[in-house]
Amino acid sequence: MINEVTRIMTAAEYAAQYGLHRVGARPDLVSYLKQAWARRDFAFELARSRLQATNQRNRLGMLWVVIKPTMNALMYGFIFGILQGGNKPQDFPAFVVIGVFLFEFFTGSVNSGAKSITGSAALVQSLAFPRITLPIAAVVQQFLTLVPMLGVMFVYCMILGTTPKWSWLMVLPLLVLFTMFNTGMALVCARLTVHIRDFTQILPLITRILFYTSGVLFGVDRILNAFPVLVLMFDFHPIYQALQIARGSIMNGVEYPSFYWVVLSVWALAALIGGTVYFWAAEERYGRVD
Repeated sequence: MINEVTRIMTAAEYAAQYGLHRVGARPDLVSYLKQAWARRDFAFELARSRLQATNQRNRLGMLWVVIKPTMNALMYGFIFGILQGGNKPQDFPAFVVIGVFLFEFFTGSVNSGAKSITGSAALVQSLAFPRITLPIAAVVQQFLTLVPMLGVMFVYCMILGTTPKWSWLMVLPLLVLFTMFNTGMALVCARLTVHIRDFTQILPLITRILFYTSGVLFGVDRILNAFPVLVLMFDFHPIYQALQIARGSIMNGVEYPSFYWVVLSVWALAALIGGTVYFWAAEERYGRVD
């Protein structure tokens, strides 16, 4: 007679047999993205409600969306206009307005994206959902903020002498690429902040350095003409390229190399894909945010 030994199944084997998964376990990337897409309405409503709440706390409400970049453009334009003297780019006021308004979108995206996980600890710890929706919601909020800013930016440019033309429509595909790039950067910053809480103290310094080194306030070819290697480096600077494409599409007589579209597209895809994978890899960590 053959004695049969009954093996006791472990809890993990029972879970596998009945299709159960560990709470907070990271799904594969494809499933993760499908879950995030299924919750796209949640991300949009979260972005909209936070934007509305932010504006309600201010006496002037939505007006601050355009007042802040307008004041920055006036202040920086005045100071750097004096400092640059005869080296200012043509149509310098419109040049600065476009640069400051679009750079606000980048700054807002990375700053709010960096705080999207650590600033939503109660939500992260109490509900099960793809955490990627939080930094995406942060970028969507900044995009909704950008929409009225763009309208005011175009009005300012016309007041400053820019003629409306069909090339203004090129701003639409530019915004798609720039939003992809900003989303990727926001995802990277969101994870870094979870690992290094002090990163939110360093990030404003990083964005300020980028503000002064991305051609927001000066013409690279005029200021750095004595350093051709540095000028060449700006041909691969994603923020500078986005600003130059916008200026070339909106302003009169401003041109940019057509390959900027190719390089910016590569940056946008690399940032979005790389940021998504980098953020997804630490999905299990976000549920344990302190």
